[in-house]
Amino acid sequence: GVRVTVPCTTALKTALDSLPRRADTILHSPTGLAWDARNFRQRWAKTTKKAKLKDLHFHDLRGTAITLLAEAGSTVPEIASITGHRLESVSRILETYLARTSKLSDSAIEKLERHLATRPTETD
Repeated sequence: GVRVTVPCTTALKTALDSLPRRADTILHSPTGLAWDARNFRQRWAKTTKKAKLKDLHFHDLRGTAITLLAEAGSTVPEIASITGHRLESVSRILETYLARTSKLSDSAIEKLERHLATRPTETD
């Protein structure tokens, strides 16, 4: 129920700009109207079945976005501003799904080193 602004990635903007505009919304029915919940669920089920994706729910895409944003170095408040989740919800999703990778640990050490290099010393 939270209103959010989601800026497009460069790749998404390029893809959207290449498509003909047929409606005010991105996801719309063949008639150009916004999907109602029942028709969207049916189309989602048909599409995921055709793509041979099992047990993938539309809301799973937000969870995937949360982990990708965290891997890219976004903070919990930054992530919540895009997804509309509460800070606690973002943290819970990350606790469950975010893999603790060497890329993340390397990034943390790089940030620490940058911080320590710019920190005033006792003699400053």
